[in-house]
Amino acid sequence: MELILPSVDYKDSYIEAVKEFHAAHDSPPMARHYVGLSVPDLEADFDGHVEKMKSQSRGDNLPEGWVPVTTYWLVDNRKYIGGVAIRHELNENLKKFGGHVGYDIRPSMRGGGYGSKILELGLQKAKEHGISHVLIDCSASNIASRKIIEKNGGIYENKGVNPDTGGESLRYWIKNE
Repeated sequence: MELILPSVDYKDSYIEAVKEFHAAHDSPPMARHYVGLSVPDLEADFDGHVEKMKSQSRGDNLPEGWVPVTTYWLVDNRKYIGGVAIRHELNENLKKFGGHVGYDIRPSMRGGGYGSKILELGLQKAKEHGISHVLIDCSASNIASRKIIEKNGGIYENKGVNPDTGGESLRYWIKNE
C-alpha cells in the first residue's frame, strides 16, 4: 500500500471508484467531486484528467478560490483505494472550512483501515510540503472520520459550518513536526 501521484496506469480502477461514488448517496463532502466527474469523459481522456490534477500542484488549472493542491492516490495491489489532497497553504475560506488535508476512500473499501492509512501517509506528504501544523476538518456526523483524525493526533479546536451543506463541521489541528 502506498501513496502515488495520479497515474494513467490506474485508469480502470479509478473509473470503477468513480462509478461507486456515483452510486453512493452518502458521500462525505470531500468525495462529492467524484459525482461531478463524467465517466464517458474520463474514458475518452483520462490522460488529460491526470495531467490536470498534477498541474494543480503547480498552481495551474485551479478553480476560482483554490490554492495549489497536490493530490495523491492510495493504491494497493494495483487498485485505486482513495485520494488525499494536500493544500499547500490556507486562504480565508480554507481557514474556516476544508483545511490543509482532505481525503476519501472509495465506498467498497471503507471500514478496512484505509482511512487511517491514507491520513497517516498524507500527513507525511504534508510534512514534505513544509506544513508543520495541519488543519483538518470533518462532518460532525462522520464518526469514522473523527476517529481517524483523532487517532492521527488531531486535537479538537471548535465547530464550524460547512458552507456547501450547512452542516456542522469539526475542526482539528495536528502537530506535524
